[in-house]
Amino acid sequence: MTTLSPENSLSARRSATFILEKRKPPIDKAEWDSFFDENGHLAKSRDFICINILERGLHPFVRTEAWKFLTGYYSWQSSRDERLMMDSNRRRNYNSLCQMYEKIQPLLENLHGNFTETRNNIAYDIQRLYDKDPLGNVLIDKKKLEKTLLLSYVCNTKAEYQRGFHEMVMLFQLMVEHDHETFWLFQFFLQKTEHSCVINIGVGKNLDMLNSLITLLDPEFAEHLKGKGSGAVQSLFPWFCLCFQRAFKTFDDVWRLWEVLLTGKPCRNFQVLVAYSMLQMVRKQALLECMSGDAILMACNNLIDLDADELISAACVVYAELMQKEVPQSLKEFLL
Repeated sequence: MTTLSPENSLSARRSATFILEKRKPPIDKAEWDSFFDENGHLAKSRDFICINILERGLHPFVRTEAWKFLTGYYSWQSSRDERLMMDSNRRRNYNSLCQMYEKIQPLLENLHGNFTETRNNIAYDIQRLYDKDPLGNVLIDKKKLEKTLLLSYVCNTKAEYQRGFHEMVMLFQLMVEHDHETFWLFQFFLQKTEHSCVINIGVGKNLDMLNSLITLLDPEFAEHLKGKGSGAVQSLFPWFCLCFQRAFKTFDDVWRLWEVLLTGKPCRNFQVLVAYSMLQMVRKQALLECMSGDAILMACNNLIDLDADELISAACVVYAELMQKEVPQSLKEFLL
């Protein structure tokens, strides 16, 4: 067991302070521009910006550019001219990948059964995707969405296509203007979150750490989950696979949580604290009604229309509580 340092405890208290205060307005275009000098280099530290994103969020007008820094599309040390060059290179590389894909597609169709199966899965998922706003206006181009997913599957040897990726890419397509931006932002986002949202890389570890967190902070609930409620936590993998996308009321709420996860603040693998906070929403009912694992899972699946700021605040409270505990080494290494 490891007791965390006073510095970490102070950081935890600061991360939770915005919970108790009225949240400041999100970072707008004027303030975002003030973070850079005349050459476009950052005049503020990366930590300063990330902490402000955690505590306040981003205005929609700056989200696209900010996400390019958060995902690694742009270097934090780059100048304005260097970013223009980076964007040009990304566009050129994307076009080259598209040309390569067109050349090898017949070969993939004839020799690789997995490709045909994956393409059919993507087509099925996209066909079922609701793509209209409340007024009936079409939000996305499904053909472009399919192209991005297929190209991603062919180019990404680690993160194979999994159900839900089509919903993720849709949000990137809504955020940016150009196809190459959609593709590269999704690739960088997967790299940043692969240890939380990619099934064959990190989802299992997240579920194990969630179990450890429950055992540490809520022994009574942990006992119920080991007994009558067994299987509930391991069945929550869709939360991680979709980065909690289906739990929120608006796309803005999804983007709000995702950009916090990208900051790495207040800790690494903050998504586990988010999942713990969501599970706490059904805790009282689960214990009172002595719910089975299946019933707990159903209650968790009914957690929809959540407010991102409230959930982030709740998870920060958990983080502050965690800082006051003697934390097992494995959990400390994963989160802190």
